[in-house]
Amino acid sequence: MRVAGLGFRTSASLADLRAALALTGARPDALASTSTKALAPVLKQLAHEMGLPLLVLEESEIAGEQTLTCSPRIKARFGTGSLAEACALVAARTGPPGARSRLITPRVVTADGQATAAIAERLEP
Repeated sequence: MRVAGLGFRTSASLADLRAALALTGARPDALASTSTKALAPVLKQLAHEMGLPLLVLEESEIAGEQTLTCSPRIKARFGTGSLAEACALVAARTGPPGARSRLITPRVVTADGQATAAIAERLEP
């Protein structure tokens, strides 16, 4: 299973989220973000238009998650280097006990800086 973790500013548009996903070059099986971001109409719309489930994570679930990239702002706010990477990794591990995950696409950022995306896949135990 491949999961796209998404991070975005409150001013991000649906086009920004689409652009971030396009930059990954991969088609996910699900989208994931934090509970606060999951309430955003643009993320709900993206999940609906792609026909994908939206996996909602609590901030406590991603805190401390090791990521390949690091934004000082995100580190201070969420306790992890990349919201997109952390959400992708944590969400991809959900399922069978002992499942692991790995990033297949590290965080990408849209040209306008409004949205980020990363793709992780589940590694079965």
